[in-house]
Amino acid sequence: MKKGAGRLTLDALFTAFALTIFVIELRIPSIGIPGVKLGLANIVTVAAAFLIGPWDAGAVLLCRVLLGGVFSGQIMALWYSLAGGTLCWLTMLPLRKLLTGKQIWVMSVIGAVAHNVGQILVALAVTRTAAILYYFPVLMVSGVLAGLFTGAAAQLAVNRLEPVLKKRF
Repeated sequence: MKKGAGRLTLDALFTAFALTIFVIELRIPSIGIPGVKLGLANIVTVAAAFLIGPWDAGAVLLCRVLLGGVFSGQIMALWYSLAGGTLCWLTMLPLRKLLTGKQIWVMSVIGAVAHNVGQILVALAVTRTAAILYYFPVLMVSGVLAGLFTGAAAQLAVNRLEPVLKKRF
């Protein structure tokens, strides 16, 4: 991986992709379960962890969450995304070293579940009621399903982009 301008360029490119996907996903109607969505922008974060490194992926995630909160105008959602994204990223750090390129989907599933745990923790802090924990099983099932989908997409992206990035960067 290049240092300096090449690295910054890749980080900016991944951030732009993630932010674009995030904004597009905002336009997709909800499936009827509050707070449940695919999290398509996480495809970029998971792929970035393998392609440009976990610290750069963390920077991409942070920029996407902050800019996404500003662009969407949903400041409260920013806290949920920040907590979920941070917990997901912290979970991915050790997994990145343990898993191979063929197990990216595993990291995505575990990361999605961690993301939902972060969101539940924020919901507990905001609502100050344990009743929110009844929603936890729904978020866990949706997290596993979304993680499988985004993980498969990230794995495909890594397989396609890795040879290109190795040649150019």
